[in-house]
Amino acid sequence: MTKRSPFRYFKTSAEVIRLAVMLYVRFPLSLRNVEDLLHERGIEISHETVRFWWNRFGPMFAAEIRKKRASRMRAYSNWQWHLDEVFVKINGETHYLWQALDHEGEVLESFVTKRRDRKAALKFIKKSMKRCGRPQIIVTDRLRSYGAAMKVIGNAPKQETGRWLNNRAENSHLPFRRRERAMLRFRRMRSLQKFATVHSSVHNHFNQERHLYSRNNFKLNRTAALAEWRQLGAA
Repeated sequence: MTKRSPFRYFKTSAEVIRLAVMLYVRFPLSLRNVEDLLHERGIEISHETVRFWWNRFGPMFAAEIRKKRASRMRAYSNWQWHLDEVFVKINGETHYLWQALDHEGEVLESFVTKRRDRKAALKFIKKSMKRCGRPQIIVTDRLRSYGAAMKVIGNAPKQETGRWLNNRAENSHLPFRRRERAMLRFRRMRSLQKFATVHSSVHNHFNQERHLYSRNNFKLNRTAALAEWRQLGAA
């Protein structure tokens, strides 16, 4: 059975839609910034069109990226995870964005809750393990909710805490913080969960860790990532 194109009812080409979604999610740009950048390329659209495209195709692109990357990562062992949470304001109310990373800085899971107690930590850890398996070591900060959740699932001996051990997870919040400022914060918990999931997948896809490669290898990896992006949603 032939796969139906998700762009079949749109007058705009798939290349333009992919470009608009990539600009908005990947870079700290507002909807109107994306509109102006596309205008410079001769593409006349409204910022509300960019909003519609991002809401329609962003989760689909992220799911396709996660599916492809998960199949590649099955060959590697889950050696070490880093767990951390960050404060996010929604209409003046504090929420918490939990993130799980592997030892290479790949964002494995993003999860939003209203609390950061044992119940929330347990739900987050179970969700991460259900999708990505069980790691050998879990590095966290000194939040007591992690230790309580680890005891429930029997992972307490695998937990490690330290002053600088979790710097990888702390630094992983920087790209999200830049996007949060550009978007003038979030207004709904559901919107935050949706954007955090899509943003982490797109960030993983284009994060080439240029400090680990030579300039030539970095250029090849960047070109390959962009070529894969242009094939997302293809029939």
